[in-house]
Amino acid sequence: MEEDEVIGFLDKVLEDEDGCDSGELDLESPLSAEETLGLRPFKGDTEKGLEMKKLVLSGFLASEEIYINQLEALLLPMRPLKATATTSQPVLTNQQIETIFYKIQDIFEIHKEFYDALYPNIQQWDDKVTVGHLFQKLASQLGVYKAFVDNYKVAVETAEKCSQANSQFQKISENLKVKGPKDSKDCTTSVTMEALLYKPIDRVTRSTLVLHDLLKHTPKDHPDFPLLQDALRISQNFLSSINEEIDPRRTAVTTPKGEARQLVKDGFLVEVSEGSRKLRHVFLFTDLLLCAKMKKTAVGKHQQYDCKWYIPLADLTFQTLDDSDSCPHVQTLPEHEIEEMKTKISAIKSEIQKEKKALKGQSRALERLRKKMNEQESCLLLHSPMIPFRIHNKHGKSYLFLLSSDYERSEWREAIQKLQKKDLQACVLSSVELQVLTGSCFKLRTVHNIPVTSNKDDEESPGLYGFLHVIVHSAKGFKQSANLYCTLEVDSFGYFVSKAKTRVFRDTTEPQWNEEFEIELEGSQCLRILCYEKCYDKSKLNKDDNEIVDKIMGKGQVQLDPQTVQSKNWHMDVIEMNGIKVEFSMKFTSRDLSLKRTPSKKQSGVFGVKISVVTKRERSKVPYIVRQCIEEVEKRGIEEVGIYRISGVATDIQALKAAFDTNTKDILVMLSDMDINAIAGTLKLYFRELPEPLLTDRLYPAFMEGIALSDPAAKENCMMHLLRSLPDPNLITFLTLLEHLKRVAEKEPVNKMSLHNLATVFGPTLLRPSEESNKGHITLASDIWSHDVMAQVQVLLYYLQHPPISFTELKRNTLYFSTDV
Repeated sequence: MEEDEVIGFLDKVLEDEDGCDSGELDLESPLSAEETLGLRPFKGDTEKGLEMKKLVLSGFLASEEIYINQLEALLLPMRPLKATATTSQPVLTNQQIETIFYKIQDIFEIHKEFYDALYPNIQQWDDKVTVGHLFQKLASQLGVYKAFVDNYKVAVETAEKCSQANSQFQKISENLKVKGPKDSKDCTTSVTMEALLYKPIDRVTRSTLVLHDLLKHTPKDHPDFPLLQDALRISQNFLSSINEEIDPRRTAVTTPKGEARQLVKDGFLVEVSEGSRKLRHVFLFTDLLLCAKMKKTAVGKHQQYDCKWYIPLADLTFQTLDDSDSCPHVQTLPEHEIEEMKTKISAIKSEIQKEKKALKGQSRALERLRKKMNEQESCLLLHSPMIPFRIHNKHGKSYLFLLSSDYERSEWREAIQKLQKKDLQACVLSSVELQVLTGSCFKLRTVHNIPVTSNKDDEESPGLYGFLHVIVHSAKGFKQSANLYCTLEVDSFGYFVSKAKTRVFRDTTEPQWNEEFEIELEGSQCLRILCYEKCYDKSKLNKDDNEIVDKIMGKGQVQLDPQTVQSKNWHMDVIEMNGIKVEFSMKFTSRDLSLKRTPSKKQSGVFGVKISVVTKRERSKVPYIVRQCIEEVEKRGIEEVGIYRISGVATDIQALKAAFDTNTKDILVMLSDMDINAIAGTLKLYFRELPEPLLTDRLYPAFMEGIALSDPAAKENCMMHLLRSLPDPNLITFLTLLEHLKRVAEKEPVNKMSLHNLATVFGPTLLRPSEESNKGHITLASDIWSHDVMAQVQVLLYYLQHPPISFTELKRNTLYFSTDV
């Protein structure tokens, strides 16, 4: 239990103990006194039980003093304001004063009388002291609170309007002085009028919680017991009308009908609001969906929420846009900025590790670094999601969220639809009910922090960096034949990314894919598998993302345990999802091992053989494998979503590799039958396995220096000269690939592969130095987004964004540049 919760319950130290808070609802954890102090109930020990009762009452008395001081501070400006109301220059009218300060005087008098009567009883405490009659009287006067609650919304709105219209009142309302407790060092503290106006609503909740604990420590034969019981009954009946349940577990709130409103699911989602991305905390209750944002609070204060909107589940639908509507413009960051964020995060992580080793993790510098990383990761989390999730209020407007994962979208949709199967009535919350419900979200939430590294404990696993090999074997449990396929997702930088997709196994109840994928991991901790039924009906086009919606048949996830995964052997597992069982195997290869360029021992093939040897043997300018793969991709894969990014089936890639290596006569037939992602993967593998990069080890340092030049003319001179310096087979192959990738990017609206996406995929593959020349560039396995890697991406992007480069023109032109590189 947190210390501030413990002290908070006893009301010794409240969030507002010095009279200063931001007006948020302050519902302290309703723990019993024995839980609060870490003691067991004193069963059968009347004397000690009554001593506990005194302790509870003492704490409550201290909080009553604070509350009375707050009410007094609220009343203090009322008298001078009334005095000016009859003058020629009134600050407020009498009507406005009556509205804003409605029933405050009555509430003050009730609690002052209660405090004055309770105080001597605690000072002269013995077993026979009775206080139940005081609480019973307090409860019987809750009618005054009902009048206050009914007027509350108008009071706050009037105060806000008057502040906007009158600067003098604005100064008064933003700087009310609250006296501190008698033993407080601070004499007064400044509080806003809005904050103080909310205190009476909070106070009834606190009084009721105390009654619960007083009853626990009052013997049933004590004169206080029936009186406290009656006071509790009255208080609970009142509370149910303002939508707050007295539940020691704090897992639910009540609806106006008195039914339990349970929190079913919550989490952080990105909402598109007025064209901008906003991070929201979304709460799914049994009868409504509430979208909130975190309020900014002072250091040391509890965080609280502001409600942005809510939809009763009875009114919620998942309608897509009508033809007449247009999808709102969604603010997107340029891809290079996204990659730069990842680079900065990797660099900061390295600095944090160094700082921890140097100072054992105790320094201001470490805190600054963590803060910087939190900012970068939060920004990345905000701008990465792209999968639309639209919900609609059938009596109002639509709302659009962006998610990073189809898995996540499916989870939210299924949770809502499950609740909608019940007989739901549309609920309309008053402003006070909504405010109380929103205030309770802080205690009810299950997801406490946005999923960024800086919010994790130091002991938590940093995740895996390298390549996860996954074989999706088969699936069972389908009730009828369907066209079935699976996708694989892994987490990266706090969000999930789709990494691979099996082929569609048609018209079956027991698909046998047996397909292997190589998935790059970036600090990943979880693998998700989703099983879909393929939809070929183009009338079911989703207008949100212009894609046919395939039905998710099941989904599941498995934690990537380093101990299990990092063994050299395959680890077989089964994921159960909605009655369906998917069998798969996986093993992990560290990044250091998987990215080594290993020359082939057999010079007869093409993989791992120098490009000059292959072209000379083939008597070609560009290797046959490169020409054939490019031709096939342009023939039938140029519109494939995620071409070159989505992994091909590893076994298919290995089959193509073997066919090209042995120069099989049936290679063209194989290519025409093979899944297009496998062909794209084969081309990437060819460049990755070259014994030295296509742009050569010798020129690598010069490429790194050239891309860093800031003068455009100097950069142009340098980058063109470096191309001219490449051996002819390397240059011609590079220019051929360059024009192909530009043609792929022309189809970006369909295939979702921009020039920057393609540069990210191919840059390191074409430039990463071989092991021998990389001895001076050793980086950590986790440095996927190191400065070297980003520079490699930028080099390829430079050439992709450049006007067409002709081999002949390049060789003919003489630049005023040194020929020594």
